[in-house]
Amino acid sequence: MARGATDIDRAVGVRMRMRRTEVGMSQERLGADIGVTFQQVQKYEKGRDRVSASRLQQIARALGVSVSYFYEGEDGQRDASEGPRIGWTAQSLALVRAFERIEDAEIRRRVVKLVESLAPAK
Repeated sequence: MARGATDIDRAVGVRMRMRRTEVGMSQERLGADIGVTFQQVQKYEKGRDRVSASRLQQIARALGVSVSYFYEGEDGQRDASEGPRIGWTAQSLALVRAFERIEDAEIRRRVVKLVESLAPAK
């Protein structure tokens, strides 16, 4: 059996990068927290290297999620404690970060209404 990365390894890497970005953590910081270099974190995130079970536990702890978070969607199951499923992109994260810096509640309400008016109706 080939020992190369699989689609699941790549999916775990994508979820790892998404969560790391979501919490605003650098690859360097995550690497330091789990005892590897940032280059190794890059390899995990790109699915080039497999993540061992014990390392995945460390990563989950560092990123504040359960190990099951990394497998969300692989079998159609998800942990309800992880919150709603959101397709985070760099743009959506930037929008959320900027929105959180708006201190005036009225302006925040107006921004929400503006974005809702621009989005297609469901």
